[in-house]
This record gives sequence, C-alpha cells and structure tokens, in this order.
Amino acid sequence: MLGLTVHRKKSFEDTITDTTEALKKEGFGVLTTIDVKHTLKEKIGVDFKRYTILGACNPSFAHKALQTTDEIGLLLPCNVVVTEEKNGETKVSIFDPMTMTKLVQNPELEKIAKEVQEKLIQVIHHLHE
Repeated sequence: MLGLTVHRKKSFEDTITDTTEALKKEGFGVLTTIDVKHTLKEKIGVDFKRYTILGACNPSFAHKALQTTDEIGLLLPCNVVVTEEKNGETKVSIFDPMTMTKLVQNPELEKIAKEVQEKLIQVIHHLHE
C-alpha cells in the first residue's frame, strides 16, 4: 500500500479546503497544487475526472530527512491526492512516508518517517470528522 486513504461524502471543493486545513493542523503547508484534470485537458485535450495533487511539506521533518540523505528530496514533498469518485464521493490519499524506508535503508530516516506517518494519520482522522 502506498498511501493512507479516506472516502468522504463532501464536495470536491470542500474536501480540498478541509484537507488543506487538516494538514495545517498537523504542521504541514501546501507548497504546490496541481489540477490534473485542467492540465490534461489543456496539454493533450483529454477529459479526466477531478483530480488534484497537493504537495504537502512540514519544514522541520523535511530538514531532518534531508540531513539523512540528499537524495530524499526525490520523494519530497509528500503528495496528497484528492479525487472525485463516480459515486459523487471524494477520496483523499496521502503518501505513506514509511514507503520511503523500503527504498532508502536508513534507521534515522525510518524514525523520521514514523513520526511523519503518525501526523498524517491524524490528518486522515481530522477528515473523518
């Protein structure tokens, strides 16, 4: 499993707002927002469901992770995907930072990834409310 996921009955717009706020409560900011639906339509003329990627970052954890290895930047920021499902629900999927520890064998990074995972699990809990 690559991510932590929650399904919601709220609108796509409300889910983007709620997700951004939940991330903020746990110390993450959104550095980038990629509207995949818009980009695919504009660049290659393809219709796609509403799909937004939020690039979330907690500066303290990012700094700690970067001190373990420069290459960890290839896996930053933490991607959060919000999609509109066919049944009208929305889905939020957050990259599980423990996945990084399978790619980079480093005990220091594993401790950091576990702390970040705990915070991201709290984000999922906030979105259940």
